[in-house]
Amino acid sequence: MKRKLVLIDGNSVAYRAFFALPLLHNDKGIHTNAVYGFTMMLMKILEEEKPTHMLVAFDAGKTTFRHKTFEEYKGGRQKTPPELSEQFPLLRELLNAYQIRFYELENYEADDIIGTLCAKAENEGFEVKVISGDRDLTQLVSDHVTVDITKKGITDVESYTPETVREKYGLAPEQIIDLKGLMGDKSDNIPGVPGIGEKTALKLLKEFGSIENILDSIEQISGSKLKENLEKHRDLALMSKQLATILRDAPIDLSFEDIEYRGYDVDKVIALFKELSFNSLLGKLAPQEEEKTAVALPEIGYKIVDEVTEAILSDEAALVVEVLESNYHKAPILGFAIANEHGNFFIRTDTALSSSLFTTWLEDESKKKSVFDGKRAIVSLKWQGVHLRGIQFDLLIASYLLNPSQSTEDVASIAKTKQYAGVQSDEAVYGKGAKQKVPDEQVLAEHLVRKAAAIRALEQGFIHDLQENEQYSLFTDLELPLSTILAEMEFAGVKVDVERLKEMGEELAEQLKEVEQEIYRLAGQEFNINSPKQLGVILFEKLQLPVLKKTKTGYSTSAEVLEKLAPQHEIVEKILHYRQLGKLQSTYIEGLLKVVHRDTNKVHTIFNQALTQTGRLSSTEPNLQNIPIRLEEGRKIRQAFIPSEPDWVIFSADYSQIELRVLAHIANDENLIDAFRHGLDIHTKTAMDIFHVSKEEVTPNMRRQAKAVNFGIVYGISDYGLSQNLNITRKEAAEFIKRYFEIFPGVKQYMKDIVQEAKQKGYVTTLLHRRRYLPDITSRNFNLRSFAERTAMNTPIQGSAADIIKKAMIDLSKRLQKENMKARMLLQVHDELILEAPKDEIERLQQIVPEVMENAVQLRVPLKVDYHFGPTWYDAK
Repeated sequence: MKRKLVLIDGNSVAYRAFFALPLLHNDKGIHTNAVYGFTMMLMKILEEEKPTHMLVAFDAGKTTFRHKTFEEYKGGRQKTPPELSEQFPLLRELLNAYQIRFYELENYEADDIIGTLCAKAENEGFEVKVISGDRDLTQLVSDHVTVDITKKGITDVESYTPETVREKYGLAPEQIIDLKGLMGDKSDNIPGVPGIGEKTALKLLKEFGSIENILDSIEQISGSKLKENLEKHRDLALMSKQLATILRDAPIDLSFEDIEYRGYDVDKVIALFKELSFNSLLGKLAPQEEEKTAVALPEIGYKIVDEVTEAILSDEAALVVEVLESNYHKAPILGFAIANEHGNFFIRTDTALSSSLFTTWLEDESKKKSVFDGKRAIVSLKWQGVHLRGIQFDLLIASYLLNPSQSTEDVASIAKTKQYAGVQSDEAVYGKGAKQKVPDEQVLAEHLVRKAAAIRALEQGFIHDLQENEQYSLFTDLELPLSTILAEMEFAGVKVDVERLKEMGEELAEQLKEVEQEIYRLAGQEFNINSPKQLGVILFEKLQLPVLKKTKTGYSTSAEVLEKLAPQHEIVEKILHYRQLGKLQSTYIEGLLKVVHRDTNKVHTIFNQALTQTGRLSSTEPNLQNIPIRLEEGRKIRQAFIPSEPDWVIFSADYSQIELRVLAHIANDENLIDAFRHGLDIHTKTAMDIFHVSKEEVTPNMRRQAKAVNFGIVYGISDYGLSQNLNITRKEAAEFIKRYFEIFPGVKQYMKDIVQEAKQKGYVTTLLHRRRYLPDITSRNFNLRSFAERTAMNTPIQGSAADIIKKAMIDLSKRLQKENMKARMLLQVHDELILEAPKDEIERLQQIVPEVMENAVQLRVPLKVDYHFGPTWYDAK
């Protein structure tokens, strides 16, 4: 779901409301017109904008940092009427009832709070709506920020986008500041340049662009009086521009989590409306609340089945196997639904699973099923001893391929994108979090048949879209068969040596104690190492280390800060090591022990097939792709992963430098292709070229630096990023990158071309036509645009590597079946496949696995696979 932030200029809107409405008061004689107008506007915003995040900014007081620049700033303003002043506490009460955060900052104006949050929100990909009565805020307008200025009354607004500003003034939004600087602003008592009004200011800005350019080009300005004025009041113009500039970096102590909007407190709002005598608004409130819970859905006919008969089964049907919990390995099946030419049917779980007619239909490959999240359905049924086959369409995967950034959390979220309104969200039916519960059978049955009917109704449209995008074979030949393979891998699980894990836990606890004692010795006292506050006192007060960063509660002791301080004192390295060991123990040892399945002594992870935007798989509950390998103690955790049968071994095969090989292919760079074809070590080769040395002269440090450049280039790294990675100057990093592009000009050309292509099409594709849309590629915001450009360079490479290993998994699965081998795939970790197999199959596996993986696709360079095997996953690396 797109995140939307609404920012309200509290003082400005309250003033507008106060002067737009007659002086109302409640039965106690308290004035309420400003609060009433504000509430009307609030209700309209919530209904129309549906914000996910919201904040009302207020001015903190009469003086701000601008008064230091110009004492008379806002000097001509009349005193706030007492009838309005007394309403501000009520306004705050109203916002508390609506559960909307409000904020003010000493020495700054509400505008500065809004400007700063706009900048942060744009960087985080939010859509932003600003509401104010002050046109100054139009300077904040951008592709992702719209500013609504209140006109007559309070709910009538004029929306400003970059186009509106251009139409109205012939200027870009940021030039509004220059306009104010030249013509001044009476309401804020900004002087401007005497003798220059709006007409002259606009004429000058259209010609010269900014106040600075106008002042630098005074000789070219016609009209001696105008020239004289500008010359004479140069400082006044620059100061006025400074006063009119809204800050984008005020020291705000707010995170987006703090301003998330989750809906209002109905009871509090009703009580406040009654107290303020807002009777007409009370009427508007209740229906809105009802609408929220009772969604009007079109009628649907369905039948609850007491006994499965031939009459409800067919050769093609949409099927729902309902499992509510995210971890479907342990969760019960709540019921089944079928939608086909005979109608819509709900089948209770016990009825379904005890019917041999129905389970035979589920297992029949020739009976075609359309589903949402087939992998979840296959695994859930496998735990019941039923093997679901014949999935021909999966709505989750189809939707993900068409746009990987779109929400695919349930059938309703996908249906909504196609304007199909016949199904409710799971959250609306089951509730959320602690309040989640299974409804009565009638409600459950209707929800499941609506899901099945939606899958059936949407299927053809999605197939058409996949064909249009040249993605249908990616869907049918890659992702659909892969979901079945992943289901088998998840269900098979990976055997865990629980005793070995417990032993490791004890070893880590011992090590932690030793490191802890060492830290106490270096600190000269005992303290709570896990308390940032106590640690801060030790490091920055007692040991006098330089303070690099502060937080609202004291000194920052983040990993980033500690890494920079490490060379300055021995204790810092020990603290970093202590934290790493602590994380290994809590996240990986204790975390893994918690998820070992009681009956199987295995961990059954869940592979997320429709999550990442690059097409890579990720893994959760537990995340087996994330076991740390930098620390030897972390690598050792893999010793606990063992074969599930006696006399079997773990076999691991991984692609060597697959992303760089894909880059060589896509960029068609002769030098890169040549290096791979001749089997050269690519990092050594790059080091030879960058440092102008022979192969023998390449030092380990040179190779490390070349490796950072090679992989950095794949991710569109900047000279700054590379300088941070290698701890060298920015100038040296820029020189490395320059030399790299001289050696591999095809790579440089590819990066230029792919960004252009992304700008034209709005998306990039992988070798197998996977798409990633990049809406920010043409953004006027530099940070958003730069990130999109780097993504455009990287996605075809990372995404193609993901496609290749997925293709290899399908080919390998077929090959193992064809050769009647017992070996089975257990895990996929980025570029690595992990299998378990009987010892007597190892010799054959050493031939088959590399052969299959290296021939998954044909590139301009050979794919290379390294493999190892041993009694544990650790030994197989």
